[in-house]
Amino acid sequence: MAKEYDLLVIGGGSGGLAHAQRAAEYGAQAAVIEYGPLGGTCVNVGCVPKKVMWYAAETRHHLDHAADYGFDVDAHGHDWGSLKARRDAYITRLNGIYENNLDRRGVEHITGAARFVDPHTVAVGDERYRADRIVIATGGRPIVPDIPGAAYGIVSDDFFTLGERPQRVLIAGSGYIAVELGGVFNALGSDVTMVVRKDGVVRSFDAMLGEEVMQAMRDNGIRIDTRVIPAGVEKQGDGLYMNSEDGRRFGPVDCVLWAVGREPNSDSLALDAADVETDGGGFIPVDKYQQTNVEHIFAIGDVTGAQALTPVAIAAGRRLADRIYGKMEGRHLDYRLIPTVIFSHPPMGTVGVTEAQARAEHGDAVKVYLSRFTPMYYALGDKKQATVMKLITAGDDERIVGCHVIGDGADEMMQGFAVAIRMGATKKDFDDTVAIHPTSAEEFVTMR
Repeated sequence: MAKEYDLLVIGGGSGGLAHAQRAAEYGAQAAVIEYGPLGGTCVNVGCVPKKVMWYAAETRHHLDHAADYGFDVDAHGHDWGSLKARRDAYITRLNGIYENNLDRRGVEHITGAARFVDPHTVAVGDERYRADRIVIATGGRPIVPDIPGAAYGIVSDDFFTLGERPQRVLIAGSGYIAVELGGVFNALGSDVTMVVRKDGVVRSFDAMLGEEVMQAMRDNGIRIDTRVIPAGVEKQGDGLYMNSEDGRRFGPVDCVLWAVGREPNSDSLALDAADVETDGGGFIPVDKYQQTNVEHIFAIGDVTGAQALTPVAIAAGRRLADRIYGKMEGRHLDYRLIPTVIFSHPPMGTVGVTEAQARAEHGDAVKVYLSRFTPMYYALGDKKQATVMKLITAGDDERIVGCHVIGDGADEMMQGFAVAIRMGATKKDFDDTVAIHPTSAEEFVTMR
């Protein structure tokens, strides 16, 4: 006989946990099914351990400027193994915190892989669980290309298992994962080559950001080869080699990292048994209320093919619980104007549309403001790193529709500006805001 619940959540990542806990706060009897450690990609092999590694890389960059401020500091290498041990211990503590949070809210944690038996029932091993509503929050996984020798490479998940830092690294990819992990390897001492399929990196972002971050990476010593389509990987006595479709050969390297995209964790769920539809890529389409084609089955997070960001999954999960269990009629996540940051070196942030998108939608009603400057942090030394900002406005009232920045502090300053832009701020609103001086962020409110 199946055990009965009000709610079953398949997936113990950020979105699934947020939904289950919010539903339980409203009184729902809920359970989370997860086969791995709680926290999903973000906590275990994503945002959190990545940010730890970014902090390590930033520390190395700051050491380059220590002498500018009177410090006599020598960096005697970097202990990758020690950092990994501390990072792993931190993640283990977080896993325990997530477990305690479920316990405090009365949410049952079921360990194992779930598969549908019928639209209201899932199986975990030999056990059956039935619920009035089921939420699919199984996330995604890195793609390994279907080419000869691809198994010689690693993916982002494997990056966090490396016990030692490889000296020679080849990264295939141009998105945020490739840029972020390439920056970490480079700052901590690896020789990094990136190969990208087109002419640049992070092409879904404003062109200004892509151009600036690619130049910054090259300035930091990262080699970037464009128009490269991987055709295969070979293992030789002196390392790994990657061959491209146009005949170019890259190597030897000690590590090939695939950062060529992600795919949904949906193939093991037996969705056909629940009549849940997927698209050609295995993603689960949902409406604005996160509802699948089956009335009582919902999906949130990366498995839906929406913006693959942890705060997006959390927000969608909480709003879904608010609507269903908190009786907030019509509550749902608005996927417009979602801010995001890439933890490159320097970091970059964005909210709203790109300049190309703005011009396509608003035509001649678009006005663009740009600012390029060297932050005061670099005033005392010879090595400089520019900050570049762009505001995109539309209409006679110059409503801000896009805000983009690359430079030190971009990750922290973007959150506040995202609030203003979501509230409909205009260029005049920015102009009328008194600057905080001396900061980089003040440039956003002093542009002419």
